[in-house]
Amino acid sequence: MIKEIRITTLEELLPLLTEQDFRKDLNRNRSSYLYRGMPDASFKMATSLSRNCKHLQKELEPAILENFAKYAVIGEPTIASSVWRQMILGQHYGLPTRLLDWTHSALVGLHFAMTETNLEKMDDHDCMVWRIDMQEMYSLLPDNYRAVVNKNQSTIFSVDMLGEITTSLSQYDDDMKDQAMIIIEPPSINQRIVNQYSFFSLVPMEMTDIEDFLAKRTNNTVKYVIDKKLRWRVRDMLDQLNMSERIVYPGLDGLSQWISRHYYVH
Repeated sequence: MIKEIRITTLEELLPLLTEQDFRKDLNRNRSSYLYRGMPDASFKMATSLSRNCKHLQKELEPAILENFAKYAVIGEPTIASSVWRQMILGQHYGLPTRLLDWTHSALVGLHFAMTETNLEKMDDHDCMVWRIDMQEMYSLLPDNYRAVVNKNQSTIFSVDMLGEITTSLSQYDDDMKDQAMIIIEPPSINQRIVNQYSFFSLVPMEMTDIEDFLAKRTNNTVKYVIDKKLRWRVRDMLDQLNMSERIVYPGLDGLSQWISRHYYVH
């Protein structure tokens, strides 16, 4: 089930920003939610591999990863031994992959929902933030996958943990079909991944409609649709909270994007 919540005021954003359950075992408040911000509420959730390669993604994916690894190994020798490392590093640098970006931070999710390449379109359409539950994703996994996670006292995978089960894309697809997908925490290969509080979902090939999977197989998925009239107001609030391009893209490129938007006249 996907619950859709429409947000038209700043006050209605508060539940999104404060979603934490109290855990008696820790005596602390903790969240198991991940967020994905998208600048247009009409956008379909899809991987960059499916958008780029369409019906040939299964056939082309091995060649994409092999060629990326062949040239990238000079700068990152560790990717030669792991298709999962190839995929994660490639995703980071814009390679078409089956990974979907998520963040553990609702503020980072909101940032990406409020970001437009063309700022003139900020008022043209509503945006959205998706929320999924890591615990729920874990509960859908096959037994052998959950066993590895349990052994490591976690609910999400690292690259090494996934490698304990399979190093094969086809095996992963056979195991998951269209019934489940793992959540993986990428290695901190640079500051950008750390600042974005990044996670990925590893989408199996048979899952041709991710939103349909979430609607049929989950109960805690939420789609927050944020009214277009609120976007500049939320954008300004995020800047004051120090959530901007210069934080999510550390370096001069992010700084330049932030300055450009800061002085944009609309």
